[in-house]
Amino acid sequence: MDRIELLGSPMHVSTMEETVSFIEEKVSKGEFLQHVVVNVAKIVNMRKDKALAESVKSCDVINIDGMGVVFGARFLGYNVPDRVAGVDLFHELLKMSAKRDFPVFLLGGTKDVVIKTHDKVLELYPNLTIAGFNDGYFWDNEEVVVDKIRNSGAKLLFVAITSPKKENFINKWKEELGVDFVMGVGGTFDVVAGKVNRAPVWMQKTGLEWFYRVIQEPRRMWKRYLVTNTKFAYLLIRNKISKK
Repeated sequence: MDRIELLGSPMHVSTMEETVSFIEEKVSKGEFLQHVVVNVAKIVNMRKDKALAESVKSCDVINIDGMGVVFGARFLGYNVPDRVAGVDLFHELLKMSAKRDFPVFLLGGTKDVVIKTHDKVLELYPNLTIAGFNDGYFWDNEEVVVDKIRNSGAKLLFVAITSPKKENFINKWKEELGVDFVMGVGGTFDVVAGKVNRAPVWMQKTGLEWFYRVIQEPRRMWKRYLVTNTKFAYLLIRNKISKK
């Protein structure tokens, strides 16, 4: 997979099919992969958060999740065909795992959300083996949860915790998790469990998914997106001008 660097953040330019195929091959061989997705907010925050930047840069697969990053990369002259959205990749990897009999572990969300996610995932992929699951509120007992994951026999681990906690948790414990693949999936469990609705397809494709999230959670999201989107646009323009 081709790799580029945008505003200090490395990322792979790949399709969904290429990404799933690459991950499947590595997992089948027992070769560990640390995965992450990048969006506008994460790229902006990496510039001031050294721990987050280190966690992202240490990953083996870095997919472009947000359309804002796709548009920004194209603006700077990179050939980026499309994004590989984390929630879509999550489902594709579950399909693949069900076919290949790869056990998975679900980590994150509230107790209610992770249970609903577990049930919904089994409904969608009845042949899938879920080796275990745990909510995302375990920070006083990280070692206990790590042991639970390692002893579960899971090959793939999906971590639905907010950024930068999930990236730093994965990077801290990756050698102790005992899995072949680990991926941070952010708010994906909330979507699967039906707690949060995903934006309509047309908003996803036009880069307005962030606006849909603001509409659903205005108090929590408006400032985050206003600040990071503005900074991202400024950085793109400054980078574009400096290359002329």
